[in-house]
Amino acid sequence: MAPANETGPNSLGLPKPPAETRVVVAMSGGVDSSVVAAHLHEQGYDVVGVTLQLYDHGAALAKKGACCAGIDIHDARRVAEERGFPHYVLDYENIFRDAVIEEFADSYLAGATPVPCIRCNERVKFRDLLETARDLEADCMATGHYIRRIEGPNGPELHMAADPARDQSYFLFSTTREQLEFLRFPLGHLPSKSATRAMAARYGLAVADKPDSQDICFVPDGNYAGVIEKLRPGAAEPGEIVHADGRVLGRHDGVIHYTIGQRRGLGIGGLEEPLYVVRLDVEARRVIVGPRAMLATRIVPVREINWLGDAPLTSREEWQLSVRLRSTRPPREAILRPRSETTAEVELLAPEEGVSPGQACVFYETGGSRVFGGGWIWRG
Repeated sequence: MAPANETGPNSLGLPKPPAETRVVVAMSGGVDSSVVAAHLHEQGYDVVGVTLQLYDHGAALAKKGACCAGIDIHDARRVAEERGFPHYVLDYENIFRDAVIEEFADSYLAGATPVPCIRCNERVKFRDLLETARDLEADCMATGHYIRRIEGPNGPELHMAADPARDQSYFLFSTTREQLEFLRFPLGHLPSKSATRAMAARYGLAVADKPDSQDICFVPDGNYAGVIEKLRPGAAEPGEIVHADGRVLGRHDGVIHYTIGQRRGLGIGGLEEPLYVVRLDVEARRVIVGPRAMLATRIVPVREINWLGDAPLTSREEWQLSVRLRSTRPPREAILRPRSETTAEVELLAPEEGVSPGQACVFYETGGSRVFGGGWIWRG
C-alpha cells in the first residue's frame, strides 16, 4: 500500500492530510479488514472501525468458518483496542434478514441458486453501512475486499484484483458509480494473501493466522436445504425425479435439495448413462435429469443490470466482452445485447455448462482487468 502524502492527495486519493481524513473501515474480524484498519491507522488516518452483527450471537458463537460470528466481532474489537482507534458494533439483524436471508429462502424455493454474499454487499454493506459511514462524517469507507478501484478518465473504475486467486469482483459487480466514489479497497493490488498475512504479523495482529471464512455466514455447514426448511417449514415437499425424455426414475425429498448441474446424490443409481440435474420444475415438484450435453448453454438472459461502462449500456446494439457465470470459473468471451437499461441477452461464444437462474453474470473487459458491472441470470 502506498505511503500517505502530506503535500498532495493522500494515499486514498483525497485532497487533505491523513489526520484530517476520516475513514470508516468495515471490519469483519478477519485478517483482511483488520490489516486495512491497522495500516490506515499507522498512516495517520482518523480510522473508525465498524462491525455488523448480522444474526443472533448465541447461534454464532459455536460456529467456525463464518464471516460474521460472535467470535469475529470480538476479534475486530480486539484489533481496534490494541491499535487505539474507536470501534462500533451495529445491530443489523433485521436489515440482514429482510434484505438477504428472506430472498435467499424464496430464491431457493423458486428453483434458483442464489448468491447471498452479493446481496449482502449490495443491500447491507454498500448501502446501509455506507450511509452510516456518511452519518459518521467519514470521507470514505474502506473494506478488505480483493478488488481494485482505479481512477480513470471518466471517474473511478472497478478492476479485478492483482491476484487472480483472491479476486472478489464477481461478488461486487453491483457496486454503483456513486458507491465507488466513496469506497476504497486497499488490498486489491497485493500480489497474494500471504502478503496480507505478512502485514498482519508485522502489525502484531492476533488474527494474522486466522483461517479464511469458507461458508455463507448464516449457513455455517453448507447445508442450504436445512436452513431453508427452518425458514420455510414444509418447503421440502417430495416429488418425482424425471428423465428429460419423460421417464420417471425415482422420488426425491424436496426440490430444494438439488441444484442445476448436480450429479452426485441423485438416488437413481443403476443407470447406464451418467445423469445430471438439468432443470428444476418447482410447481410440479419435479427434478428433471438428463445427459451432460443438456447442461450446455449459449444464451443467457440477464436482468437487474448494474452497468459500469463509460458509455450507456443501450448506446450500442452489441458489446464484445467477457463474462463470468460462476465465481469459480474464468471469464468467457461473449456478446452482450442490451434489451433495456437493466436487461440484456448474453450469447456465449462457447457453450457453458450448469448455468443456473439466481447466479450472477459479471461483465469484464476482454483481455483486461476492468469490470463493467453485471446482472442476475433468470429464466427469461
